[in-house]
Amino acid sequence: MDVPVQAVLFLGIIPALILLYIGLKGYEGYYKDKTIFLTFIIGIILGVIAAVVRLVIYPPFFSIVFIVLFAFFEQLIKTIVLNIRRLQLKKETTIYGLSLGLGFGSSFTPFLVIAMSLSGQSSLGFLSLAVLGSLGFILFHAASGAYIGFGIYSGKMTKLLFITIFLSIPFNAIADIARFYLDPYFKYYQAGLVLYGAIFFVFVLKRVMPQILEKSETKKRSKK
Repeated sequence: MDVPVQAVLFLGIIPALILLYIGLKGYEGYYKDKTIFLTFIIGIILGVIAAVVRLVIYPPFFSIVFIVLFAFFEQLIKTIVLNIRRLQLKKETTIYGLSLGLGFGSSFTPFLVIAMSLSGQSSLGFLSLAVLGSLGFILFHAASGAYIGFGIYSGKMTKLLFITIFLSIPFNAIADIARFYLDPYFKYYQAGLVLYGAIFFVFVLKRVMPQILEKSETKKRSKK
């Protein structure tokens, strides 16, 4: 089954924009719309680069070494973008990290579908599961971007970067197990990606991001 890459790309961008809308609620005045848009687009570009690296350079077997190195690569390029001088020690860096990560994660949807097609699994069922699994990528990278951004704001960049890399390793392992061992557990791997990403996303959204708000504003957001 041939699916236009442009159409699949929108399947990644649409949920990313919905999550961005949800994530920005209660943070009005803490960010600039122009910068949100810019970081989202930069995230898409970086995500495409990362996805190409994953698709092209990955060795023809499951490799824990590559998984670790790729986790380091993914989180480091986000950190480089967010750690520019004008964003250092700024509250809004956490929010821009969220938009950067959402753009980054949304780029994986078409490449996951391509990977499935190249593996010979081009049925509607398998492609639909790949798109479902890509939601896990969006959630995880959104959370990791915001978490790194919070680290840059709070002066704990190195610590939170390495925590994020550590969390990336099992996520990438699940993704690559799904890639090499498709049947009959493929649907469980995809569900695992979504669950893993959702847990991290909710943690960052509920526990980490509210720390940039004033106490009165935190109470208002918790009521929404």
